[in-house]
Amino acid sequence: MVLQYMDMALEAAEKAGQSGEVPVGAVLVAQSGRILARAHNQTIQRVDPSAHAEILALREGSLKIDNYRLLGTTLYATIEPCLMCMGAILHARLKRLVFGAPDPKWGGAGSLYDFSRDRRLNHRLEIVAGVREKEAQQLMQDFFRRRR
Repeated sequence: MVLQYMDMALEAAEKAGQSGEVPVGAVLVAQSGRILARAHNQTIQRVDPSAHAEILALREGSLKIDNYRLLGTTLYATIEPCLMCMGAILHARLKRLVFGAPDPKWGGAGSLYDFSRDRRLNHRLEIVAGVREKEAQQLMQDFFRRRR
């Protein structure tokens, strides 16, 4: 199932890229396997610097279960979440984060910072990196190559 959920996130990322947004996609899944949310970057469309795929998925999932605590959930993201998104992920108390490609410039799950292992914070989550990494990297590279 991990690969299927990541494939859904990649489809969302493609949608973002097609609309001129940085191609990042996310899928939030309940412990039962129920998909709570699918989202892609929409910062330009919404004129909102916080409209990252991960944030949008967390918002939608929270509304769906009527709780800002997303206990037991897993977020699948095509790219390592940034610092802002990792903060939201930790506040929401997700169980697990699965992502494709690392983000050495903004990554908050191990590349630049590792919020998930910071003992000063009161929540930690499981992180699985590198799922469909090549596909996620390729989407980003193709997008930025076209923009140049």
